[in-house]
Amino acid sequence: MSGIKQLAGQTLWYGGSSIVAKLINYLLTPLLTGLLTIADYGEMSMVYSFIPFMNIIFTYGMETAFFRFAQQDNRNDVYNTSSLSLIFTSVFFSVALILFRHPIASLLKVAQHPEYITISALIIGFDALSTIPFSKLRLDGRPKKFAAIKVLGILVNFISVYVLLGVVPGILEKDPHHWLRTFYNKDWAVGYVFVANLLQSMITLLLLSKEFLGFKLHINKELWRKMLLYGMPLILAGFAGMVNETFDRIMLGWWAPAATEQAAKAQVGIYSACYKLSILITLAVQGFRMGAEPFFFKQSSSENATRIYARVMKFFVITLCLMFLAVMLYLDIWKHFIRNPKMWVGLKVVPILLLANMFVGIYYNLSIWYKLGNKTIAGAYITLIGALVTLLINYIFIPRYSYMACAWATFLAYGAMMVVSYIWGQKEYRVPYAWKKLCAYIIIAVVLSFIHRGIVGKISGSWFNYGSATVLLLLYTLFILRVERKEFQRLPLIGKFLR
Repeated sequence: MSGIKQLAGQTLWYGGSSIVAKLINYLLTPLLTGLLTIADYGEMSMVYSFIPFMNIIFTYGMETAFFRFAQQDNRNDVYNTSSLSLIFTSVFFSVALILFRHPIASLLKVAQHPEYITISALIIGFDALSTIPFSKLRLDGRPKKFAAIKVLGILVNFISVYVLLGVVPGILEKDPHHWLRTFYNKDWAVGYVFVANLLQSMITLLLLSKEFLGFKLHINKELWRKMLLYGMPLILAGFAGMVNETFDRIMLGWWAPAATEQAAKAQVGIYSACYKLSILITLAVQGFRMGAEPFFFKQSSSENATRIYARVMKFFVITLCLMFLAVMLYLDIWKHFIRNPKMWVGLKVVPILLLANMFVGIYYNLSIWYKLGNKTIAGAYITLIGALVTLLINYIFIPRYSYMACAWATFLAYGAMMVVSYIWGQKEYRVPYAWKKLCAYIIIAVVLSFIHRGIVGKISGSWFNYGSATVLLLLYTLFILRVERKEFQRLPLIGKFLR
């Protein structure tokens, strides 16, 4: 149980900081959906769908390689080598993106704004330079500094967006001759979103300056070669993963059944805004990954490693099920984070995307088998399967079903990855997952959400809606506590109430 406590503590800080940061960023959704047109929101979403692909290329698996080799090689050598490698490549890749900004902008349907690509290149470059310093904080067990920098960075972003899109236009409306008019362009709202993100990335790296500048000018060539060989398959895995995660918005912009390009961008905007409502699951998965990756590597030498991994999976799935219900049962509240009611037409994708993100969280939990066994190429193959499912379904069905095809493609892709990883992983590195029980927990949560939607569809009234939602959520929680009573009794804080 000490291992579970350690993971919970790390996830609380690393994941908690990510959750707080994402929630602050999430508060931008009402602002942006209220101030930007639906087409502009779609335009912004398409560029932001491109950035994660470049993040994969800019970091080329070096973060995971850092954790892996820091456990078995000289830690200083690993830090120096990985830091210098990312510095050189980040400069090279950033310059390349800027040079090719015009064709990239055309590809992303923002040909009239190549400057978006220039700003994005700088954002990606600064974020890549922050990768190893953040990893060092995680490896050194310094979650408080990690959390503080993450939260401060996103606060800079939030405040900058609010000032540039919310405050400055108000000032100029009251005083048309204000000196800010010299620099401010009211028709460049999407550009200011990217400027705010760039400020966040720059200040984040500045706050990490002690870690960032802590390397020595020495590359261990043999170690660098090993790290590249370990990390390279993760590029393919990460790239394919981004196809599953964000490329659907780009494909939707290309193939949406719309009469004009603006109408296609509007469909991207609707889908992207509704995708935000699956954020609770996404936050849980991201927080878990932050704490779990170094934890799993450290536990790999333990005699009870597989039992620990199985128990972690159980608590993780239970948490995701509760979050799924927290969104679905109270969807009529969550939808108000999207300030433009015209976007609510896309709310039908939310349950599909919540389950899809649950599948990807389980997949990340399962993926420990190929990371521990230095078989990262297996992860690339599995993620490639998911990417092929995504591309095929979207190519065939987007022209007819628009963003509903994107949602189902994401669901089926992540589901396929989860199943393949489980079957393959059990052959290579058997972990006694209680998969029948976990499947039952997920199915029951889904059934309860449908029961609730059916009830409130026949009996109107917000009090009844939220009251029945609360009752169902409590019943599910009591059911889990009863079935897993012995497990929860062994936990700190909660356990003493169940003994």
